[in-house]
Amino acid sequence: MHELSVCQALLKQVLDIAQDYPGHQVETITLKIGPLSGVEPQLLEQAFPIASVGTLAEAAKLIIEQLPVTVRCLQCGVESEVLPNRLLCQHCGDWRTQLQSGDEMLLASIEFIV
Repeated sequence: MHELSVCQALLKQVLDIAQDYPGHQVETITLKIGPLSGVEPQLLEQAFPIASVGTLAEAAKLIIEQLPVTVRCLQCGVESEVLPNRLLCQHCGDWRTQLQSGDEMLLASIEFIV
């Protein structure tokens, strides 16, 4: 399960940021994940408690927000939201599109408590 290594990398980033807030515990971590990111949100949620044991984020709540898949049509120029397995322009139906979003995993926010 590569989600465990994704969690470990995420926690490294979170704990690096937490160094700027000594004495604070991580309360909430919010991620934004696109369906084409290669990360399975449910598996990430299951791996998080294992990866966070013994860290400042051990009691943190992990919030995952799903991002839409959007494409820009190279034919008509319209940007539209599409299904992950159907990257066709919603305006003209052309298949020549460029992915704009939906393949990312972003650390959106971290909330701390004293």
